[in-house]
Amino acid sequence: MSQVLHTPPQARAEAHEDLAALAARHGLSVSGARPSLPEYIRQLWARRHFITAFATAKLTSQYSQAKLGQVWQVMTPLLNAAVYYFIFGVLLQTKKNVPDYIPFLVTGVFIWTFTQSSIMAGTKAISGNIGLVRALHFPRAALPISFCLQQLQQLLFSMAALVLILLVVGVPPALSWLLAIPALALQFTFNAGVSLILARLGAKTPDIAQLMPFVLRTWMYVSGVMWSIDILLSQHSDLPSWVADVLRANPTAVYIDLMRFALIDSFHADSLPPHVWATAVGWALLAGVGGFIYFWKAEETYGRG
Repeated sequence: MSQVLHTPPQARAEAHEDLAALAARHGLSVSGARPSLPEYIRQLWARRHFITAFATAKLTSQYSQAKLGQVWQVMTPLLNAAVYYFIFGVLLQTKKNVPDYIPFLVTGVFIWTFTQSSIMAGTKAISGNIGLVRALHFPRAALPISFCLQQLQQLLFSMAALVLILLVVGVPPALSWLLAIPALALQFTFNAGVSLILARLGAKTPDIAQLMPFVLRTWMYVSGVMWSIDILLSQHSDLPSWVADVLRANPTAVYIDLMRFALIDSFHADSLPPHVWATAVGWALLAGVGGFIYFWKAEETYGRG
């Protein structure tokens, strides 16, 4: 011990250099060091099967203890839609002047739930799986992305129920239904980006997970899930123009509008905000690319401390 304490600084520096040279000679690297961005993407792609399997396993186990099992994957959003229909459609009469209000509402609830669940799961992706993060070496972005993929799989189950509802209320199948595919792809990219941002924040400050339900509830009420933004703005023409612009550019409202336009024949193009597809692509790129880079920059900090 005394020998180490009395080792001259120059000798310690030389020893450190020798160890670094030894590590380099044998191809060793610092454990948990952040790779370059292209290398990080390559590593993430190499683990795509793990991401898919992890998402599927999480989805399968989600209702494993319930007697109805996977039926709840469809029943949960349907029950939420039924509650919102009673409160907003019947009691508050938001269904007035909204054609096909039931598919209008159910589409909004399903698409909003996709974003809400992805963000909530992403917030706890690192802090809630700290044992896995510390035990195995893999790109940590795999966790929030896999949770978003899990919620997408959940949504696809719900979409089967939505298609049935559309047929029951008399909405005929149309080629426009194919527009749901790019709309969902853009929404998934947006959800993954926001989840990555909140996964990094949640890893450092777990209390964010307690705050998010209040933030998401407020976000839901301004996203036109249960009511029509166009009808609201027409009834309140005295609102400042910037309020209308913010409501129409709200990313979740944009993705909900795109899905309604794709699936409901009474939801016409004039109900969409201007440049809606450009706005949807912009939000997806901003959140997806920005969130991925933001998460990657803290890669070496996850699981430490």
